[in-house]
Amino acid sequence: MAKLMHIVLALSLTVMACSLQDCPTKCGDVEVPYPFGVSDTSAAVVYPACARSDYFMLSCNSTEYPPRLYYGKLHVLNISLEEGTFTIATYPSLKCYNESAQTDHVNYKMQLGNGPFRLSDTRNKLTAIGCDTTAFMSDAGVTYGSGCISYCTESKKLENYCTGIGCCQTSMPRSLKNITIAISSLSNHSRVFQFNPCGFAFIADEKFNVSKLKLDDRPKPYFSKKHPISKAVIEWVASEETCEDARLNATFYACGNNTDCVYSENGKGYRCLCMQGYAGNPYDRLQGCQDIDECKEPMNYRCHGTCKNKAGNYTCQCPLGMHGDGKISCQGFHISTISAICGAFMFVVIISLLTVIIWRKRIKEKNFLKNGGMLLKHQRVRLFSEKELQNATKDYDRSQFLGEGGFGCVYKGNLADGTQLAVKKPKDIDKTQINEEFEKEIGIVSQVNHVNVVKILGLCLETKHPLLVYEFISNGSLYQHIHQRRSHILSSWKSRLRIAAEIALALDYLHSLANPPIIHGDVKSANILLDENYTAKVSDFGASVLISPGETVMATKIQGTLGYLDPEYLMTGILTEKSDVYSFGVVLVELLTGEKPNSTARSGVKNNIIQYFLSSLEQNNIPEILCLVVTEDEIEDIKLFAELAKCCLSRRGAKRPSMKQVADELSRLRQSNENLWAQLNRQESEHLVVENINQPESISMPAFDISL
Repeated sequence: MAKLMHIVLALSLTVMACSLQDCPTKCGDVEVPYPFGVSDTSAAVVYPACARSDYFMLSCNSTEYPPRLYYGKLHVLNISLEEGTFTIATYPSLKCYNESAQTDHVNYKMQLGNGPFRLSDTRNKLTAIGCDTTAFMSDAGVTYGSGCISYCTESKKLENYCTGIGCCQTSMPRSLKNITIAISSLSNHSRVFQFNPCGFAFIADEKFNVSKLKLDDRPKPYFSKKHPISKAVIEWVASEETCEDARLNATFYACGNNTDCVYSENGKGYRCLCMQGYAGNPYDRLQGCQDIDECKEPMNYRCHGTCKNKAGNYTCQCPLGMHGDGKISCQGFHISTISAICGAFMFVVIISLLTVIIWRKRIKEKNFLKNGGMLLKHQRVRLFSEKELQNATKDYDRSQFLGEGGFGCVYKGNLADGTQLAVKKPKDIDKTQINEEFEKEIGIVSQVNHVNVVKILGLCLETKHPLLVYEFISNGSLYQHIHQRRSHILSSWKSRLRIAAEIALALDYLHSLANPPIIHGDVKSANILLDENYTAKVSDFGASVLISPGETVMATKIQGTLGYLDPEYLMTGILTEKSDVYSFGVVLVELLTGEKPNSTARSGVKNNIIQYFLSSLEQNNIPEILCLVVTEDEIEDIKLFAELAKCCLSRRGAKRPSMKQVADELSRLRQSNENLWAQLNRQESEHLVVENINQPESISMPAFDISL
């Protein structure tokens, strides 16, 4: 049977290869690669084997000049295999008025059908133009709706980006296949009729240059097949299933040889990409992705010696008499070049190099002193050289990039002894502001030592701005595990409770045991990292402040992350320890619901997830907002966990518990949960039949006001 399946697969691939050779690959100037195919509507020529399925069959109208490509009624402008997108022309919804009544009204509709196509939520925006214009977009069943309003009293040329004067924009939702754009006016353009009686709205790629439009433009000239107003990006997948399920059916699996199967972030489904070192059409099952001969492309792949190609990569050997990796550099001198003339040349080179070395050494010494080197030299902190960190991070190569904050980018590095580290390199912005922020962060992290706080390994003071070197945390952020990954570590209530308790212990340490105490100032799931054992580590102290003796509050400039910021801090500019408590409460809600702080409530009501959580808690509907399956024994602990989050989210800081009270309560909940699991495991191992399982020990809330 297995042999028969191989024969059938080989025959099907041979038939596909033969048919693909006869397939048209262009319509006008648009390339049409497989899995897409083309049929000529004017000549009634159909090539059924040229597309992966009927969904990918596009029509080419060769009677138009130039010929145009269509998906249904949508004009396709280009197709990208690497990005998994194709671009379409879009047209506006418009509404115009005269002095007495409405004159023109068109609502634009886009329908992508049931195929594996969706409007890109990251590349597209709803854009409205006009000085009395309201734009509203909704899906086919009106299960979703959103929009924006543009209002002004005089005409002016729009800027290169939409500033809110005469235009407005809003983001697109995920997994949207159909959309209708409706447009209206608050006062029938009566106040702005003199310079423009019309308003219009359209879906546009975020790169759309709005500056080519003016508020006194009339939209009619754009509303034609020859003059689309903008472009929109459509995302596609090979099939709306997982890579694992797709591979079970080898005949219909879309990816060819030497390819990777990747998931779409906009709804379900998978796409195919060539592996590194390979190029071609990853959907071509016969040819697949072919090895790149890097030696034939010296402009793209460097080699300073003898190049040798190998599957997926290449090697480069330095010429005789020279040494190095060959790709980056070869050091030494070629034997054929050694002569008396070269000796004189080398003398000049050596003098020049010594001059440069001395100059660089003086610059490094100057930077070292400017960045407080003499003060830190005798502290218990390692001082790294600039060269040491450049080698560790491959000269801050993009492949080593981990993320960025308000003032710096973070790169992964590997020292010669195998130690992994994370280097925080400042951005090229205001020099004074960078030094102030980094000096503050150095002063904070250099005195912190806690198992749940990211450790600083050392500094580099030889650069223009100081570099901070932290321990490398391998498993990303809590934000990624909650919102971007299918994280197995968060699949159980026990793990979520453990992580919450570890974060609370770290914040309690900063508030109560650090000397002087520290207010973190930017507590959020993105600043909680998980190490190789999935232990929580609090990071990023760029917004933190030290509490001077005798002080409990600090007046600072407002900084942090919207959705996590203490509302009392936003109103007063006064940062307190209770500000961290509020932000931690938001993280607790994230762990319970799996939702982002600024996301819309699942109920459809126009409030955010925090309001929805508090409302559900008041109505005793906690099970409905959970993002994981729990047992009946765990639900009581979850209710106590939710009540604790509610206390942390009190709008008045005085009514919130301290981090010590929060940490103690979470520790009790965690201990209760572990005792329960130990009891259940012991009963299962002994094969005892118990009719009534004892309830876990009741946990009393700490003595603080839990009202909002």
